Amino acid sequence: MTLSQVGVHPAPPAPPAPPATAPKPRRPRRPRRPGQRTEGPRPTWPAVTAAVVLLLALTALSLSVGAGEVGPGRVLDYLLNRDGARADGRLALVVGDLRLPRTLTALLVGAALGVAGAQLQSVTRNPLAETGLLGVNAGASLGVVLGIAVLGVQTSFGYLVFAFGGAVLASTVVLLVASTRGGGSPMRLVLAGSAVAAIFRGLTDVLIVNSPEAYERYRVWVLGSLAGVEGWTTLRQLAPVLGAGFLLAALTTRPLTALALGDDLARGLGHRPGAIRAAVAVAVTLLTASAVALAGPVAFLGLLSGFLARAVAGPRVGRLTLLAALSGAAVLTGADVLARVVARPFEAPVSVIVALIGAPALIAIVRSRRSAALSMTDPAESAPPAARRGEVAAPKPDLALRYGTWSLLLPHRALLASLGLAAALLAAVVVSAHAGQSELDLARTFQAVFGHGDRLDVLLVQKFRLGRIVAGLAAGAALGLAGCLTQTLARNRLATPELLGVNDGATAAVLISAGTAGTFGAWWAGPLGALVAVLVVTLASGGLGARGYRVLVVGLAMSALASAVIQVAMARRSLNSASSLYIWTNGSLNGRDLAVATPALIGLAVLVPTALVVARRLAVLRFDDSVASALGVDPGRVRLACLLLSVALAGLAVGVCGPVGFVALAAPVIAGRLAGPARVPVLGSALTGALLVVLADTLGRVLFAGVEIPVGIVTTVLGGPFLLWVLLGRKGSPA
Repeated sequence: MTLSQVGVHPAPPAPPAPPATAPKPRRPRRPRRPGQRTEGPRPTWPAVTAAVVLLLALTALSLSVGAGEVGPGRVLDYLLNRDGARADGRLALVVGDLRLPRTLTALLVGAALGVAGAQLQSVTRNPLAETGLLGVNAGASLGVVLGIAVLGVQTSFGYLVFAFGGAVLASTVVLLVASTRGGGSPMRLVLAGSAVAAIFRGLTDVLIVNSPEAYERYRVWVLGSLAGVEGWTTLRQLAPVLGAGFLLAALTTRPLTALALGDDLARGLGHRPGAIRAAVAVAVTLLTASAVALAGPVAFLGLLSGFLARAVAGPRVGRLTLLAALSGAAVLTGADVLARVVARPFEAPVSVIVALIGAPALIAIVRSRRSAALSMTDPAESAPPAARRGEVAAPKPDLALRYGTWSLLLPHRALLASLGLAAALLAAVVVSAHAGQSELDLARTFQAVFGHGDRLDVLLVQKFRLGRIVAGLAAGAALGLAGCLTQTLARNRLATPELLGVNDGATAAVLISAGTAGTFGAWWAGPLGALVAVLVVTLASGGLGARGYRVLVVGLAMSALASAVIQVAMARRSLNSASSLYIWTNGSLNGRDLAVATPALIGLAVLVPTALVVARRLAVLRFDDSVASALGVDPGRVRLACLLLSVALAGLAVGVCGPVGFVALAAPVIAGRLAGPARVPVLGSALTGALLVVLADTLGRVLFAGVEIPVGIVTTVLGGPFLLWVLLGRKGSPA
């Protein structure tokens, strides 16, 4: 028995003497200062140094390359004023008045777009955020088109003024809408930007459709170029605005770091999340508006710069912003150099060069091992699953149909919603067949539908209107169903087939086939191009990934590349051909008939039942993957099936009437509100999409006498206010 067992505890023994071979005691650590980080990513100063060196090399190359035969030696002589080089008039013109302002503009514009992209991605907590989300590019485009079509502006300075004014107006409206009712959350900011951008793009398209001259100038400006930078006047005028944007972005760096911890913790640290987001929105507006005014809408650069910086610096906002500025400046300067040399003696559009450089770079980053550190989640995805929060209740069927061993459960609310949508769709078809420029009463319309009455009435209704209506029904149903599958797959209401590059791939394929199949190309080219696009995206991303994030990122990269190529193809066509194709690329049912609609209807007859079967398993994916697997559902196979279905449906729609905007986004939202959150609204989304397209096409035909507005423009103009209504009609975040 030991002493401890009887309650007697001996005195503690003396500490043993250290052995002769004991290691030396460690030096005591310095006390940690309050707020000091104990761990984090490795220092990024070597990467910053490398970026600065690369930027200096590209700057020297930009000063040495151009149309004039002035080499690096003569440029250095001018900069150092050796042997009175600045007195040489030709050298002063080439270097001092052309290359120096252009190079400095490329550096500032690239840095501005990089900083704006990094700030926007940080404030929305979404690395897929792009500067166009604030409506800046759409506002600038509308300003330029208004200046050209209404006031006859023809100078570069006039473009600059109207572009800057439109960009500021759009972002101001976005900020005011996002801050309504309880402050602007990241998702409200994104939704408000999407809605306002849709409205501005629709108004721009309305002006361009009715003004070929405006389209001729707009299609050159929209490609983005630094060729118009001549002298220091333009840069000097916008330098104060750029300086204010950079200063405000620097001042919001520390508050953004606190905001990354969450709104509650940020408030506890003495910050105001609403004020921080407003300040970031102002900084992004100043930087992006100045960049668009100087170089045109150079898309994709803000997204690319943020990804490049995050791959090196991690989520730390200060280093991320600095590296994004250096990355944006380097990419745009290098792209401008290539734009001057790849198509001599002409210049290639800088936006195409940026896409050619950026798309492979972004794909490489996403495929790398560091892609897991990019925090590729949005606020809606980072929240707990809806089923955990109790927002999605288990479906409670009101009606059960049984036949032997087979049974079918029909939810009462969803069934009533589908019947109501079907009735509304039938009424819309009747109105569309009756409405038009020619005066037909309802009785004559019904007689003509069944082949009776006047021969001209029968020809008008059956040949032109009915074929167009059936094509609209097929395209709308396909778009609504494709949007429903994509949104449910990505768990994001903003997700559409456009994110996968499907629409751009299908559009490019139809445009390529236009040379052999008429003005608008063959309908079958749409699904074929969509399939090729998604195969390229899937192979480049290495598969669907855990939740398809890599596919979405690569899809954005490929979409930017395809969109730039489409714009170049449109710019090289004749004005008449380009104007017709531009109308089609906005979505149009003009000239569509039963010959085009019949294959789409056959495809829907196969794809809709398949989607209904898959949707039952897709609803299980609202839970975690582990829960879905426990319920006997393979998440990977279900996602692959939904992806292929959405691609086929979107390709059919593009082949029928072009990429009609906003239907794939709005139809699932409307159908979900009507049917309730218990089930995936597959049938309701298809009916809603068909209803929206038929109504929009009817409105476009009768709104202005003698002028037809394409269906895609109508859906875009009306879809923006709808999204604003949804946004303002809810007190909380729409996510």
